[in-house]
Amino acid sequence: MLVSSEIIPALGLFLGLTTATYTLQDDYGTNQTFFSKFDFFTSPDPTHGYVEYVDRATAQSAGLISASSGSVYLGVDTSNVASSPGRQSVRLTSKKAYNHGLVILDLEHMPGSVCGSWPAFWMIGTVPPTAGEIDIIEGISDYTTNEVTLHTNEDGCSIQNSGFSGSLDTSECYIYTKSDGSGGCGIIDPSKQSYGDGFNAAGGGVFATEWTSDGVHVWRFSNSSIPADISSGRPNPSTWGTPVASFAGNCDFDAQFNNLHIVFDITFCGDWAGSEWSSDSCTSKAPTCQDFVQNHPKAFTESYWRVRSLKVYTNDRSTKRSAGTNTIPKVRRRGGHKYGM
Repeated sequence: MLVSSEIIPALGLFLGLTTATYTLQDDYGTNQTFFSKFDFFTSPDPTHGYVEYVDRATAQSAGLISASSGSVYLGVDTSNVASSPGRQSVRLTSKKAYNHGLVILDLEHMPGSVCGSWPAFWMIGTVPPTAGEIDIIEGISDYTTNEVTLHTNEDGCSIQNSGFSGSLDTSECYIYTKSDGSGGCGIIDPSKQSYGDGFNAAGGGVFATEWTSDGVHVWRFSNSSIPADISSGRPNPSTWGTPVASFAGNCDFDAQFNNLHIVFDITFCGDWAGSEWSSDSCTSKAPTCQDFVQNHPKAFTESYWRVRSLKVYTNDRSTKRSAGTNTIPKVRRRGGHKYGM
């Protein structure tokens, strides 16, 4: 394992990262106004998840969302045996779309390492799949580490194997490097504090994603090592040391990624968690992923996001545009990949 961003002090400039000053553009807050800044996706999950995404009113009455004590809760139904189309959950897509910027997510809790679950925090273009996708947090079932992944709709985008502390999984970002459209370039964070139960046991932490014309860079900081400039609202990525994931190299990032929305979701089974059920440790719990998710509601008490803050910063080279109500369907997704809105 290379040196982690969690233990590197301020080292000065990191090659290829911007030194521009960032200023706050959007603070999503931690009260009920948080939910007003997102659209609630309620269409069937095109990735074949065993899930029912519900609207805001339903989520509120069922206790799937709440805002209190300085944090926002996004969860799933943990009380009822599920029926078709699946276990109730929420999927939120920001009404605003962004071009470049610094997205800082401070989490007290992310969905745990629970069999059958498939949570993600990601960004997707207004017109998928042509505008690209950035998966910042994603995993399935009892996974213990996070993988950051980029997906492009055009060939000719590959990343270099340097400048980050994670482990390169795949370097080609084009979705059709695989015949089913599940390709993407991915970097694995080897720390068990990067995902699920391990992240939660450590008290949460911060994911900071910088997106510029030069690439996409992601840092993860444990709760005890969040940089002072983030806490003070004056983030300066040039002082954060080596990112856990850095996507730079042979790629026109401005052509491949534009007008991206922020998304939170928790789905179940589907094209990734469902397809791997028979080959992972979860298979001893039930014959199929759907059977387990349907009949064991209490298994998902740890399947929730608790957001301490979500802020988007911009600099003099960053731009943003607003978007209306999101009616774009989600197209497809796989391990380390979820495409569409």
